[in-house]
Amino acid sequence: MSSFTWILSIIQDEFGSGRINLDRTAKLLLKLCIPFDVAHVEYVFKKTAREGKRGTISVEEFRTIYRTVAHRTDVHEIFCCYSPNRKILEAANLIEFLRKEQCEMDADETRASQLIAKYEPIEEAKNKNEMSFEGFLRYMNSYECELYRKEHRRIYQNMNYPLRDYFISSSHNTYLISDQLLGPSNLWGYSSALMKGCRCLEIDCWDGGNNEPIVYHGHTLTSKILFKTVIDVIEKYAFVASDYPVVLSLENHCSPKQQEKMADYLETILGEKLLTTIVGDMFPTDLPSPELLKFKVLVKNKKAGTLERTVQRRGLDSHGAIEELEEEVGQSEDDDGEEIRPEPPKSPLLKRKNAIKRSPPPNRKKLKIKKVKLAMELSELVIFTKAVKFKNFEQSREKQKFYEMNSIGEVKARKLAKQSGNEFVRHTARFITRIYPKGTRATSSNYNPQEFWNVGCQMVALNFQTPGLQMELHAGRFLDNGGCGYILKPEFLRDPNTTFNPNNVTDCPPLTLSIRIICGYQLPPSQHSKGNKADPLVQIELFGVPEDQIKQQTCVIKRNAMCPRWNETFTFTVHVPEVALIRFTLKDQVMLAANDFLGQYTLPLMCMNKGYRHIPLYSRESERLDPATLFMYIWYYK
Repeated sequence: MSSFTWILSIIQDEFGSGRINLDRTAKLLLKLCIPFDVAHVEYVFKKTAREGKRGTISVEEFRTIYRTVAHRTDVHEIFCCYSPNRKILEAANLIEFLRKEQCEMDADETRASQLIAKYEPIEEAKNKNEMSFEGFLRYMNSYECELYRKEHRRIYQNMNYPLRDYFISSSHNTYLISDQLLGPSNLWGYSSALMKGCRCLEIDCWDGGNNEPIVYHGHTLTSKILFKTVIDVIEKYAFVASDYPVVLSLENHCSPKQQEKMADYLETILGEKLLTTIVGDMFPTDLPSPELLKFKVLVKNKKAGTLERTVQRRGLDSHGAIEELEEEVGQSEDDDGEEIRPEPPKSPLLKRKNAIKRSPPPNRKKLKIKKVKLAMELSELVIFTKAVKFKNFEQSREKQKFYEMNSIGEVKARKLAKQSGNEFVRHTARFITRIYPKGTRATSSNYNPQEFWNVGCQMVALNFQTPGLQMELHAGRFLDNGGCGYILKPEFLRDPNTTFNPNNVTDCPPLTLSIRIICGYQLPPSQHSKGNKADPLVQIELFGVPEDQIKQQTCVIKRNAMCPRWNETFTFTVHVPEVALIRFTLKDQVMLAANDFLGQYTLPLMCMNKGYRHIPLYSRESERLDPATLFMYIWYYK
């Protein structure tokens, strides 16, 4: 049975001797497993239906619609190149295609038979171990032929390196879902970020009424939510999208009394999920790995003294603990350079379940400081993520401990990255570094995260609530490694003695990348035109080290969003492909100087398959725009 005969038999069963309307047309396309966009089908249906038939079509007219919506001339041309009779692919023909075009060098009879069994709809062809064009089209439209490598959809990287060796998906002002002056604070910010694989959340904590700490953007008109409810949501969603550790970055403005309440909520709500001690019996000399910290929540905050002292204090009486803390005062600073002094704890010293209850010495006065007081109950919960102020690379190299991390504003970090690229890379090879947006971004806009990934910064925090290029780059970066929120950095960003400098990569052996944009299929409709009359073009952009930043685009195809065909080839030279992202953007040319965004897809360059591949398209709101795809041919080599 030929493809045509098979299709005709299904169509005739549906029509009988009558005509069908638009709704039945759509259902018949679904029955034939044809992906379609309702707007496109409606447009083609109205164009095809004869005048005077009041919204119905005949069998012949449906065949016209089927050919318009389902028949892919581009795919048929490829099929005919490997089909001797232009009707079927024998197993040997399919193996040749897989090896030569799709770079499946180990493809064999078993692989071909598996594909035929999975995608061939015609039983007669399947029984002969052959693939018709209908089966080939289904295979080419499947996830197996997507640009993104299927093996990267799972966690495939080694997760046993120290935490600092990974890029970590990080959010800024996670509680906000709009601007930073008047917008609402909402628990949805935390659940949404966690469901997207975010592993570092920010919580701005302030004193609230009735001794209840609150979360909001301080000194603004943003609304307030309870700290307790934030921790409730985090406990519920922390490990739904990923098993790997979550870091709570506290911007702590609370009084010691309310800090004690924060510590209590962290312990009672998170329970065993909260990391409250070192891992193992021996004091560590390095950070633990994501694998070792699975299902654990870490607190990033200022800390009184050292981790060593925290471990030692567990065997001391309360008076000894306070005396030692006094000796350490002035050695630690918060991110604003303010001196930290501990607030002497009330009885019991710690509210941890396994703490020994002790009473403080009588008549002991509280320690006074310039601005900051730190409750011991909260300080003791900071284990491997102690926040310390960054001053310069030399001081960090000489004095910073492995469990101490820095937060650096984007302006200062950008200056350091440009002026001292190699020193910055060496710093992030030793210590976790968090980058955050400048305070003047009142609309919750974002910076380009790529420039900080280039120097190895682990936590490049963005406003997740603000869609756009920057968040699309973030989503593309963390698409890798099963979307678990942790990406192992390239070796040259993990070596403390590395010579790598993103600003000077002339010695790196380049990769040559060739991309042929073949066509588009059922592209999203333009808001400026009806039906499929958009004027689409495709923009290809590389993000990486400065030397690799480049943008190219196709010509414009006029009045065709249904199946525009470009057949244009672009070649790129990529010096550091290990950190590069590639972004495909579909646009509608409204006028010569203005293009409207229609959809995009971003992924790490090294996650791309070779050969004939299609890519899905996503909206600004990260919604997949099925069945819209771009079809292309990819090749790269060093």
